[in-house]
Amino acid sequence: MRPPERLLILGGTGEAAALAAALDPYHAVVVSLAGRTRRPAAMAGELRRGGFGGAIGLARYLAAAEIAAVVDATHPFAARISASAAAACRAAGIPLLRLERPEWTPKPGDRWRLVADAPAAARALPRLGRRAFLTTGRQTIGAFAAVGGVWFLVRLVEAPDTPLDLPPHTLVIDRGPFAPAGEVALMRRHRIDVLVTKASGGAATAAKLIAARALRLPVLMIRRPLAAGAESVATVAAAEAWVRARLG
Repeated sequence: MRPPERLLILGGTGEAAALAAALDPYHAVVVSLAGRTRRPAAMAGELRRGGFGGAIGLARYLAAAEIAAVVDATHPFAARISASAAAACRAAGIPLLRLERPEWTPKPGDRWRLVADAPAAARALPRLGRRAFLTTGRQTIGAFAAVGGVWFLVRLVEAPDTPLDLPPHTLVIDRGPFAPAGEVALMRRHRIDVLVTKASGGAATAAKLIAARALRLPVLMIRRPLAAGAESVATVAAAEAWVRARLG
């Protein structure tokens, strides 16, 4: 009997971990992580950490590892690796699927202001509040370094290696899922008057939006980058069906 064909999952999300767990008993699953998180959660399949070196490096890896199909289940804001995956799979003739959770949508009572990116959020922030809850992730914090007159509560999954380049702030290290009551208590304790976040979607961190609605706080919402053009599904079940249709 021939060995199972190899599937590459570009991971870093809960959806990637769930898909790997569903498929690992039946397929040779390789999960690739960017390596930004020092202690990633345990997951099924063979784990690979670190970048590929752009689209060319990824194409070389696909050939060397004899990958038969790729599922890009990276974070909705990981635009660079998604673009590399699209280019590499197109060049290699390998099927590619994008697994991307649906965006959050505003509910009655929400006070969202949509902006294009982190620099745009930084420019708009002083007009909306003076005590900001910043939940945009470590990669975008530098965009807020020059913001004046605003104190920040910053939440990260892991402690940074160096001090944050930010105006006065308090750092909280925590990992979701979060509950609305806890988010309300956190915002009240720090007298937050504006929430800054990304349109990431998903249930694990949606509680902050429920809390902002309950407290009638404005939300600076950073839009998602444009998709890389791959075929896309929104659920793990749909991605599992796509893989089974191609790899058996």
